[in-house]
Amino acid sequence: MVKVIGISFFNANRLYYFSPGTTNVKIDDYVIVETERGLQFGKALTDVLDMPKEKVFLPLKDVIRVATNEDKKINDKNIKDAQKALDYAKNLVIKEDLDMKLFEASYTFDRKKLIFKFIADERVDFRELAKMLASKYKTRIELRQIGVRDKAKDIGGLGPCGRPLCCSEFLTNFNSVSINMAKNQGIALNPTKINGSCGRLLCCLGYEDDTYTEYKKKYPKIGEYVTIDDKKGRVSELNVLSGNYKVKISDSEEIVVMVDKDGSNK
Repeated sequence: MVKVIGISFFNANRLYYFSPGTTNVKIDDYVIVETERGLQFGKALTDVLDMPKEKVFLPLKDVIRVATNEDKKINDKNIKDAQKALDYAKNLVIKEDLDMKLFEASYTFDRKKLIFKFIADERVDFRELAKMLASKYKTRIELRQIGVRDKAKDIGGLGPCGRPLCCSEFLTNFNSVSINMAKNQGIALNPTKINGSCGRLLCCLGYEDDTYTEYKKKYPKIGEYVTIDDKKGRVSELNVLSGNYKVKISDSEEIVVMVDKDGSNK
C-alpha cells in the first residue's frame, strides 16, 4: 500500500494521484504539485488514502506544499493572462486560416509552459502558430488536440437525460464502455439512444451493468426452452427491473413468468 492524495486541476475534471510527502495536506486544500509539465496549482479532492501499488503509476510526484495566499494570487493572475492569450491565439487562427477550434488556454503555475487545447477534424499543421505564440509570450507553447470524449468533458452540455454531462460534472476517469453492456441491459441498439454527446457509447451504460449481470443469473437466457405449467416454450424477453420474463408457447400464446428474489418462479 502507498499513501496518495487525489488532486484535480481547474482545467481538468480528472483525478490525479500524488504523494502527500511531508505535507499535512487534507481534502479541499489548494496545493502546489510537481507534474511532468512543471509546477501546477490544484485542489485536493480526497484526504490522504492508502492505495494498492498496482492501482497507481509509480513513482508518484510529490505535493510540494499547501498553497499560500500568495500562490492563490499568482494562480488567479495566470488564469486571467491565459484567457487573454486564448483570445489572441483565436485571432491568429482566423488570420492563418487554420481549420481548428481553440477553446482553452492555461499556464503552468511556474509559467514555464502555456498550453492550448483545440478541436479539429483532421491533423493540423500549427508550427507557424506555435512560433508566433512563443515569440509573443516568451515561454514554451504546447498545442494539444483532444479527442471527442475529452471534448465533451471540457465543453460540457446536457445529456439525453436532461442533466449536465456526467463527464463534466463528476467523472474523474473514462472507464471502458462496450456495446455488450447495452445488450445486457436490453436497450435497443439505436445510436441515438445509446450514444452520448461525444458520439461514443454513453458512460452511464456502465453504472448498472454489474447489477444487471448479477440479477440475470436468476433468469433463463433469451432463446432458452423452458417448461411452464406443462407447456414448453422459448424465452423471448427478460424484464429484470419488473422481475419477470416472457415465454412464447406458440404464435398466439405467450406467458409472463414472475420471478422471486431467490430466483424461483412465482
